[in-house]
Amino acid sequence: MNKDVVQDKLIKVVLVQEYEDSDEVDTESPWALNLGNDQYQLKNFPFFFYGLSYDDIFEAKPSAEYEDDPRPYFTRVIEKSGHRTVRIFLKNSIQDSDEATQLLDRLKALNCGYEGNGRTFFVVNIQPHCDFEAAINLIENSAEVEMWEMADPVDEDTD
Repeated sequence: MNKDVVQDKLIKVVLVQEYEDSDEVDTESPWALNLGNDQYQLKNFPFFFYGLSYDDIFEAKPSAEYEDDPRPYFTRVIEKSGHRTVRIFLKNSIQDSDEATQLLDRLKALNCGYEGNGRTFFVVNIQPHCDFEAAINLIENSAEVEMWEMADPVDEDTD
């Protein structure tokens, strides 16, 4: 598919993350490729939503709860892409720490993509062809990582 055609079919979708035992809700609006028939392919890395990764195909429909918002809201995953989403929280800002920047550079050298939400919170996309174990070992053993989590598959599914 031509890049211009893809750009023309990208739309904002809504991912609403609710949490067990909490009234807290996180909402994000990533770009997705409209495949038709209420099916979309995610084209961003999710910052808060669990169980969805880059290039996954999912269903989304306008929400009856938010009548004034015509955007499609996520309803379910249809097909997994093989990408995995990891979130990392760094001890130091990438502006202040060469070691933090080096960690991201090493992840990039493993062909992992990443996107930041600020200077200490990053979403890492481990592509299907990447060395998953090497990426996780790098994250787990980095003195720069304050905390990390698997967001897709979610932690309890990684056993």
